Amino acid sequence: MKRLWFVFKSILTVIAVMSIICLFWSAAYFITEAIYTRFAWQPHPLVRQIISSIFGFLLFGMTMSAIGPFLRKRERVFWHHLIDAINRIAKGDFRVNLQVDWGGRHHPFAELVTRINDMAANLQAMEDMRQEFISNVSHEIGSPLTSIRGFARALKNENLSQEQRMHYLDIIETECVRLSKLSENLLRLAMLDSERYPLHPTSYRLDTQLQTLILHCEPQWAEKDVDMCAVMEKVSITADEDLLSQVWLNLIHNAIKFTPKGGTITVQVQRRGEQAIVTISDTGPGIPKHDQPRIFERFYKVDKSRHRAAGGSGLGLAIAKQIVDMHHGTISVQSEPGEGATFTVELPIRGPFS
Repeated sequence: MKRLWFVFKSILTVIAVMSIICLFWSAAYFITEAIYTRFAWQPHPLVRQIISSIFGFLLFGMTMSAIGPFLRKRERVFWHHLIDAINRIAKGDFRVNLQVDWGGRHHPFAELVTRINDMAANLQAMEDMRQEFISNVSHEIGSPLTSIRGFARALKNENLSQEQRMHYLDIIETECVRLSKLSENLLRLAMLDSERYPLHPTSYRLDTQLQTLILHCEPQWAEKDVDMCAVMEKVSITADEDLLSQVWLNLIHNAIKFTPKGGTITVQVQRRGEQAIVTISDTGPGIPKHDQPRIFERFYKVDKSRHRAAGGSGLGLAIAKQIVDMHHGTISVQSEPGEGATFTVELPIRGPFS
C-alpha cells in the first residue's frame, strides 16, 4: 500500500511539473508573438523557437524567485526548530519534542522529526538511568563509609572496654567487606556491559555444576537448618561455565538469605526440547507483585532494610540477568507474598555459540 501511494504521488508530481512548464512556455509563446506583431517582425521559425524557450526559462526563473521566499518560509521555520533541537540535545537537554506537521507521516521531514523525537526520548531515558545509578552508588558507598567513620571516631575513646572495642572493629570490618563486594559487583557489571566481553563456552554437565555449588553453600544452609532438595536430570549444555556459576550462586545465596530457619529450598534441572530449565524455589516471605517487574534492575531492593541487614547491594539479580541475556536465555520470577519465590532460568542447550 505504501509503495502504491509513493508511485501515485510521483505520477501526480510529474503531471504538476509538466503542467507548470507548459503554462510558462505557453505564456512565453503568446508574449513573444504579441511582440512580433507589435513591431511587424517575422523572424525565422528556429529563431522564434529559441527566443520563446529562452524567454520561458527567464519567466519561470523570475516567477520562482518572486514566490520562492513565501514557499520556503515554512521550510525555514522547520530547519530553525530542527537546528535548535539538535543544539539542545548537544548541550545535554534531551527534553525535546518537535511538533511539525508536514501533511503526512510518510513525508521525509515528518519521518526526520519522528526519529529525532525518538532519539531524544531514548537519550533522556538513559540520562535518567545514569542519574539514578549515580545516586544509588553514592548511597551504597556513603552508608558503610558513614558507619566506618563513626565507629573509628568512637574507638578514639580511651575509656572503651575491650569488648566494645572489638565489637566496633567487627562492624568496621563488616562494612569494609560490604564496600569490597560492592566494588567487585560494579566492576563485574561494567565488564559484562562491554560488548567486547569475552565468553568462553565449553560443553559441560549443568546438573553436576549445580550439585557442586549446592555443596559449596552447605555451611550457609545447614546453619539455618534449611532442607535443601535437588531434583536434577542429566543435562549437558554449551555455555560459559564460570559466568553461569555466578548466576546460580546469586540465586542460591538469595534463597538461603530469605528462607527462614527450618524452611525448604528446591533446586530443579530439566531439559525441555532444546532448552535447559533451572528453577530455584524457596519458602521465604515472597515478593510483592508490584516489585516483581523491577527486581532485576540495578540497586532495586524489595525491602531496603532487610537487604541492608543481610549485606546486599541490589546488584546480584542484575548481574544474573546480564549473564543470562548474554547466553540468549531468560530469567523470570513467580511469587506470592508469604508463599516464597521461584526463579526460573531458561538457556539454549547449545547456546549462541554454535
